Amino acid sequence: MIVYRITTEQWSKSLQASGNPARWNARGRFVIYAAGSRSLACLENLVHRSGEWHGKMYKVMLIEFSDKIKMDTIEESSLKKNWGQINQFSYCQFMALQWINGATAAILKVPSVIINNEYNYLINPQHPDFKLIKLIGAEDFNFDERF
Repeated sequence: MIVYRITTEQWSKSLQASGNPARWNARGRFVIYAAGSRSLACLENLVHRSGEWHGKMYKVMLIEFSDKIKMDTIEESSLKKNWGQINQFSYCQFMALQWINGATAAILKVPSVIINNEYNYLINPQHPDFKLIKLIGAEDFNFDERF
């Protein structure tokens, strides 16, 4: 399977996590976010960058992992009704913390807040199977100026 991550050029050469807080991880929890498609990766960036992307060089990272690598999934139906609201980050972080601490899988498939029935993929760089996840390329990516 190939998943996609859009980042600035300087961070596109290796798989690394910043530890900055986001929907599914609290500060200091190192998780790499990727999306199931280039378009979802683009939308995720637009939502979170708040217009800060102008004038920077971006790359879309192609991340590959085998179907043999165990992946856990959080189904939207298992989440509480308002899980996607901004004030529910701590709830989502708690859900993902169970995955991080349990160390049952290197990858966690989570629903996208932006597009129903699409998914993001969290990658745990501290999991033993992380070595089986490969960065297979990084392509130039330009945001359309109309955004």
